[in-house]
Amino acid sequence: MSRAEMEALGWDSCDIVLVTGDAYIDHPSFGMAIIGRLLEAQGFRVGIIAQPDWKDAEAFKQLGKPNLFFGVTSGNMDSMVNRYTSDRRLRHNDSYTPHGEGGKRPDRAVIVYAQRCREAFSDAPIVIGGIEASLRRIAHYDYWSDKIRRSILMDSKADLLLYGNAERALVDVAHRIAKKGVAQDFSDIRGLAFMRDATPEGWTEAHAEDLDGDEGVHVKGENVVVRLPGFEQVVGEPESYARASRVLHRESNPGNARPLVQKHGGREVWLTAPPIPLTTPEMDAVYGLPYARAPHPSYEGAKIPAWEMIRHSVTIMRGCFGGCSFCSITEHEGRVIQSRSQDSILKEIEEIRDKSEGFTGIISDIGGPTANMYRMACKDKQTESVCRRLSCVYPDICKNLNTSHDALIELYRKAREIKGVKKVMVASGVRYDLAVKSPTYVRELVAHHVGGYLKIAPEHTEGGPLSKMMKPGIGAYDTFKEMFDKAAREARKEYFLIPYFIAAHPGTSDEDMMNLALWLKRNKYRADQVQTFLPSPMALATAMYHSGFNPLKPVRHGASEQVSAIKGLRQRRLHKAFLRYHDAENWPMLREALKSMGRADLIGPGKHHLVPPWQPAGTGGGGEGRRQGGLQGALKGAEKGQRNNKARKFLTKGVFPA
Repeated sequence: MSRAEMEALGWDSCDIVLVTGDAYIDHPSFGMAIIGRLLEAQGFRVGIIAQPDWKDAEAFKQLGKPNLFFGVTSGNMDSMVNRYTSDRRLRHNDSYTPHGEGGKRPDRAVIVYAQRCREAFSDAPIVIGGIEASLRRIAHYDYWSDKIRRSILMDSKADLLLYGNAERALVDVAHRIAKKGVAQDFSDIRGLAFMRDATPEGWTEAHAEDLDGDEGVHVKGENVVVRLPGFEQVVGEPESYARASRVLHRESNPGNARPLVQKHGGREVWLTAPPIPLTTPEMDAVYGLPYARAPHPSYEGAKIPAWEMIRHSVTIMRGCFGGCSFCSITEHEGRVIQSRSQDSILKEIEEIRDKSEGFTGIISDIGGPTANMYRMACKDKQTESVCRRLSCVYPDICKNLNTSHDALIELYRKAREIKGVKKVMVASGVRYDLAVKSPTYVRELVAHHVGGYLKIAPEHTEGGPLSKMMKPGIGAYDTFKEMFDKAAREARKEYFLIPYFIAAHPGTSDEDMMNLALWLKRNKYRADQVQTFLPSPMALATAMYHSGFNPLKPVRHGASEQVSAIKGLRQRRLHKAFLRYHDAENWPMLREALKSMGRADLIGPGKHHLVPPWQPAGTGGGGEGRRQGGLQGALKGAEKGQRNNKARKFLTKGVFPA
């Protein structure tokens, strides 16, 4: 990270300089650490510039010109998601920065960093990657500017873009650049995007319009490239944007996906087919690299919140076949589960025990994008190779999916038997519709791996929004809760489920949110933190939000299914208020909404009511609150105390006293 460190190593230059928006933490939960150690293991001299001052190109010269290329990433998070809330408000903290300080990375960090690298050394090749680049590899809707943006490859003026988990591709690219430079043909490397002037000879183009239905997926010929609607077309035609999104997702199975091409003005963005998932030995090799498992010493012990959270956690797999339409995991890591071996995982736990400062015997989390998809896969490789389903578990669990939890149960048991390990926690990410297939897993989970509460994500209760999310019905949650509660009683534990829900997701009506609020009240849930839908680049739900069409079904001109999107700030806040029906600050808004919906019957003091007719003093906008329920004039001290006591009773008992 410094010239002094280069001199101590005897280096006069770096082969590759990596630029990241995160603090440098040498731990396999941080992408920059994995990439750096991987390239080091290949014999390259790697420098890292972490959170540079992006306003000055001098900060990008500190390690000198790289012999091969700059590798640029925003870090573990998309810089816009990291910097702004779902209401586009600026966040003032950053978990990936020392002391949690905000403002240490720019908006659209990949573009800005690439520009500064080019200013620092105009002839140095630039390779971009990570989640921000991965999710912007084609023309995409940008929520923060409310417009379609070009592929980030064009805006960053990078030479190459690596998408997805790109270890294998990166090693190949690095060795090729070392031999012949960046001006060569990389089209045989999977998981890569680059610019072309035109489709080369020998390729057959299949147009997205012809591939949208199941009947159009088979196109003859070996060299077939799928042409997505071009940038100018998706800007002008929301339906074309939805079609491009649908086709991209249907071309995501490494077993049958074809290259994609999208016109941007006079040039073409060319995407090779998605990467072949890493094998278990390859995964073991990546996670077995010699990580220091600590922040860089230059931070002098400063607290970095993300590090404090994951320092004693273990990643056991990658990928997710759930296909939730609002989630970015599938677009980045893919649907095929990539699992580490049991021995590799147990060895890492032992390393945490032996080498991690402050280890108290608690493994804080063991899992991945999900907690319980470890070693799950399609039963038939031939079937898997031709499948174009967007989810293996929606609308129902595929009959070809192996849902056995046996390997995971065995791993849990061996992990907690390691000497010096007191408990191995599963904090979140349990896919409950899979868990109910294994009562043994649920018992094992509750008896040994839950600490007080378990977070799970039903996301909604109503069929309309759930169908647009590609999530199971609330009945699956109810079944899991029954099994969870029974297992807790058998283990003589007082444990609780904490369900997560999303407000303002495309396809959600005000009535849907009202019904969700009533379900929450009946089940005595009072959500402390709630999530409002954030349209992340390239997600299917984002295509719904922007275009108003449903890409989960064929998108054809004049025959596409339409989807309502909740875009107005007031309606988004109303949907969020329904999730926090118990917060008196939200009662005036909810009363107004219930009346306009013809549901004033839900305003009252009883258990079956959603909000009371009165307002506690000092809440809900003052005068408006006093008018509700016939209250006139200023409230006197005793009256304030009485009404605030009513609010407290509601918060504890769930009932509004008359």
